[in-house]
Amino acid sequence: MRIKEDDDFPENPLFAAIVSCGAVFGSYAIADGHGEDLKYILVSHAPDSDSWWNTVKNGIALAGYQLDVEVEYRNPPTGDLADMARINDQAAASNPDGIINTLADFDVLSGPIKSAIDQGIDVVIMNSGTPEQVREIGALMFIGQPEYDAGFAAGQRAKSDGVESFIYVNHAIAVKVVADRCRGFADALGVEFAGTMMDSGSDPAEIKNRVMAYLTANPDTDAVLTLGPVSADPTILALDELGLTGEIYFGPFDLGTEIVKAIKSGTIAWGIDQQSFLQAYLPVVFLANYDRYGVLPGNNINSGPGFVTADALGKVEEFAGEYR
Repeated sequence: MRIKEDDDFPENPLFAAIVSCGAVFGSYAIADGHGEDLKYILVSHAPDSDSWWNTVKNGIALAGYQLDVEVEYRNPPTGDLADMARINDQAAASNPDGIINTLADFDVLSGPIKSAIDQGIDVVIMNSGTPEQVREIGALMFIGQPEYDAGFAAGQRAKSDGVESFIYVNHAIAVKVVADRCRGFADALGVEFAGTMMDSGSDPAEIKNRVMAYLTANPDTDAVLTLGPVSADPTILALDELGLTGEIYFGPFDLGTEIVKAIKSGTIAWGIDQQSFLQAYLPVVFLANYDRYGVLPGNNINSGPGFVTADALGKVEEFAGEYR
């Protein structure tokens, strides 16, 4: 996806209001003569099939429009991390002003990211990775959710609701850092981490079948924890087919249209929101201001976790799958 300043955007009141303000800000930046013709590339690990990343695409698009900079989103179509490493090399070869990266696997991706930094390209890590890894590779900052902390907070909440056992349905097993969500959840419950995580694959039918098979073989399971919409949506169908809707404790990470509907109906107890929109939007804002004025926040930014429940859906429901 390539976004330029003259591209059209979907009409909605929130977007129109923000773009109106952003256009004014952008005009001042250009009038000051600082950093015209800036270009930033976001390289993610997400496959094309993962709809959760639509909010990331919207975030980078809106920031580019507001700040009058060129932005581009690139990703490996199948989610292959070796392919992502090659895409990162190609992005660096195009010599943009900055690259926004996910650090899904440090061993695979740190080399290409370090090479871009050594080339003189500013890099911000978003979504996947840790502040420690960011320091090691020399990136400017990290914007995302501390995964272990998010899992631990979810586990504390589940424990207070009486949960003692669970299965974590993980559709992105290659993204090593998301296992920390499961580890944190297990630690908060006070149970062994080993054996609590299912490699579900990413095919919806297969996910549904594996969840059904596990719960049938393990009927005493108290809770199901899912990684995001890719694994949550088929799990909703699996619970319905098993007659467990509303009977088993269900908490997904991340949000999506079907997750929000299930929160509203009571199928899901809560959703953990890491605010993917901000993970894409803020790096463009920070990079543009860094290039134009030399200013940058001194700390990493935690975009989550936040709990979304049925009594506090508000704009989450209105903008699910678009900005939330």
